[in-house]
Amino acid sequence: MEAQDDLAVRIARLLRDTFGIGPGARIVAGVSGGPDSMAMLHLLQAPAVRDGWLVIAAHVNHGFRGTESDAEAALVRETAAAWGIPFELAEIDMPAYIEATGLNSQAASRERRYAFLRDVARRHGAKTIAVAHHADDQAETVLMRMLRGSGVTGLAGIPMRRAEEELELIRPLLRITKGELLAYNERHGVPFATDSSNAKTHYVRNAIRLEALPYLERYNPDLRAGLARLAELASADDDYMEAEARRALAAGARRSGGGWRLDARLVRGFHLALQRRMIKLILNGLAGPHAQARFEQVEEIVAILTAARPDVARVDIGGGLVLLREYGYAYIGPAPDAQAGYAYTVAELPARTERLEVSVPECGLVFRFSREAGICDPSPGSRWEAFFDEAELALPLAVRSRMPGDRMEPLGLNGSKKVQDILVDAKVPRSLRHLKPLLIDGDGRILWIPGLRRSRHAVPKPNSGAGAAIRVTCSESSHHTV
Repeated sequence: MEAQDDLAVRIARLLRDTFGIGPGARIVAGVSGGPDSMAMLHLLQAPAVRDGWLVIAAHVNHGFRGTESDAEAALVRETAAAWGIPFELAEIDMPAYIEATGLNSQAASRERRYAFLRDVARRHGAKTIAVAHHADDQAETVLMRMLRGSGVTGLAGIPMRRAEEELELIRPLLRITKGELLAYNERHGVPFATDSSNAKTHYVRNAIRLEALPYLERYNPDLRAGLARLAELASADDDYMEAEARRALAAGARRSGGGWRLDARLVRGFHLALQRRMIKLILNGLAGPHAQARFEQVEEIVAILTAARPDVARVDIGGGLVLLREYGYAYIGPAPDAQAGYAYTVAELPARTERLEVSVPECGLVFRFSREAGICDPSPGSRWEAFFDEAELALPLAVRSRMPGDRMEPLGLNGSKKVQDILVDAKVPRSLRHLKPLLIDGDGRILWIPGLRRSRHAVPKPNSGAGAAIRVTCSESSHHTV
């Protein structure tokens, strides 16, 4: 086989065997007009014709470089037309977008570019987006992250594939060097543009490519290949550790209100690497799309979680989030005192053969109301089940959160007791007390605190008539806990 055909064969095999792209596929190619993306578009063309793919060339004109940007857009449009490839163009007012979002120019451009690629894919019914990052890009990325002190996730570099909402983003050139792509373009007469901004070293990536890498290659001529290999190894390790961290999170934490509740005793038994990753998963999920957990932030949280003593701790961890450590548990999320209360009304009780459900998403619980036929045991039953004499209930009932000054008359106790004291005695963490549901009747009497105490009101009497008792159960609706 001729040498000039080798790269095309490698890419065609990769698309088929690794990315699973078969006959009839639709692929959106992000094409800037530079040598890398133009080579990718040409490499996609041959298998597309052979296997009946539809390849769409998508170009974004950011308008940063005036006539140079316009010339690149024209090059991609004309080349796509010559190769029989549909062309999509987005012209974006990036300065206005940067001002509106506060992002830097590179981050803003990346965000708008990928949003456009997703839009083109949806309009054309494509499930795959291809972009032209190559092995030299990978080496630059890994070195840049090493200089910043990144962990294993950062050293994994640019992923070869990743989910983009309902789409898949692929990088078929990630193991191909820049030199191979330039040689391919020369052999096949592939036209391309040169971005003048790539020569400006005030961009960190450009400085690494133009200055740092050439300098370090004096000590290791194979440095780029070594950095790419490091990314491959780190990527596999990162995938494994991420899966383990998610399993650890499922075992040691539950969603609670707007945040997460962790079993600090269980978390202490995990390896430090898992502890750090668990916290990163929680923080990155709570903080929003542009935020990333800081190393110092993660270390502070791990130290508090794993400390043998502080049974009570409250730390502001930034971004409107707090860490609370109480009674062997911890809470990470919005400050509880900033969270609103809730109330759900039960206007009517169910008919004899029916069951009424009231979902309380704030605490992840479901209350179920039904009539109990026959004789009811007047005892409180299990902690998550209670019976009430219908004749003594004042409607409407309500399920609500705790309010200041709430008092209850617990069964078996003379007099009343503050709900807050009941929760403290039961060692309910302060961060969860505002979520604990109370069952109230129409006279404002607290009938039941599920899992803790029921009141002396409306206790069914022995030999009460059939259907005279209301049975209420409370159970988790999902992976929430209170």
